[in-house]
Amino acid sequence: MSRLFLSPPHLGELERKLLLDAFDSNWVAPLGPHVDAFEAELAARAGVPYAAVLSSGTAALHLALLVLDVGQGDDVLVSSFTFAATANAITYVGARPVFVDSEASSWNIDPDLVADELERRAASGRLPAAVIAVDLYGQCADYERLVRVCERFAVPLIEDAAEALGATYRGRPAGCFGAIGVFSFNGNKIITCGGGGALVAYDEALVARVRHLATQARDPAPHYQHSDIGYNYRLSNLLAAVGRGQLHDLDEKVARRRAINRRYREHLEGVAGIEFMPVAPHGEPTNWLTCITVEPSVFGVDREHLRQRLEACDIESRPTWKPMHLQPAFAGCPVIGGAVSERAFELGLCLPSGSAMTDDDVDRVAATLLTRVVVA
Repeated sequence: MSRLFLSPPHLGELERKLLLDAFDSNWVAPLGPHVDAFEAELAARAGVPYAAVLSSGTAALHLALLVLDVGQGDDVLVSSFTFAATANAITYVGARPVFVDSEASSWNIDPDLVADELERRAASGRLPAAVIAVDLYGQCADYERLVRVCERFAVPLIEDAAEALGATYRGRPAGCFGAIGVFSFNGNKIITCGGGGALVAYDEALVARVRHLATQARDPAPHYQHSDIGYNYRLSNLLAAVGRGQLHDLDEKVARRRAINRRYREHLEGVAGIEFMPVAPHGEPTNWLTCITVEPSVFGVDREHLRQRLEACDIESRPTWKPMHLQPAFAGCPVIGGAVSERAFELGLCLPSGSAMTDDDVDRVAATLLTRVVVA
């Protein structure tokens, strides 16, 4: 049987058609009609007026912090339970990550911990320069509470929706909360350009500055003049064409991932020692990845045993994110809480969830997990 990957790209004929259109037009640089169209279509999908498509989600996070004037010596409150890119971008601008634990009901950043920390810092006159919330594995954080507390203390909120394009929170789309939203189009995401990312916002001048910084901050002059330090962060017209084709089929891709999650649940819910990532009642996740926890004292073997069992059957799986406050690169950074994300990492396993998976593929994964395991 062929190898099952965790979340491989899922491309179709429309992407090929649009890519060839860009190729034939000779618009291959980081500008062109597909870049403009992709930005407009993405902004509409995210429910915000402006978007800038960029070379990666990490680039979008970096520029988000820059245009919000986060810099040397600042602190940024950020989800600990996330991929390293979220925290890495904070260090790019000379700021310090302050890691905040998850709430057990969603694995996303705990708004109560954020509120307590902002209250404490306000009393001492040391508010952070920003808060970054991550929509973990495609599930939106609790933005009603986060937006309210950030507005109360006038601290800008950045939504890292890299894994959540197509998700909703109380009927509104991921990416539209806070001052800035960020998406990723990496090869393993719900839609992909083979790479790429985007920044979305309500402020036209802010997005214009993002585009300026992303194109080496060249001043309007006939010669090359630069008043700011810039970056080569814009997305090419070729990749934007692929992104447009992917975005066209976003609803179908998200629906398929949700169906995969339901099928896993049909097989695994009720198995003693296995639990699924909790689903918060305030929205609809994308189920970018279906995640389970494995309690070895009940199930009989631990998460790592199952991962190796799957790998022996040519099925890729992966532990859930190792919290940033446990990463050697961030040793010494402050952390608020930690027990919830530590437990989710210790027990958590991400299962193959790509939108091209068939029901037979899902059944194969579940059967491998349940080998010699009796359902309770």
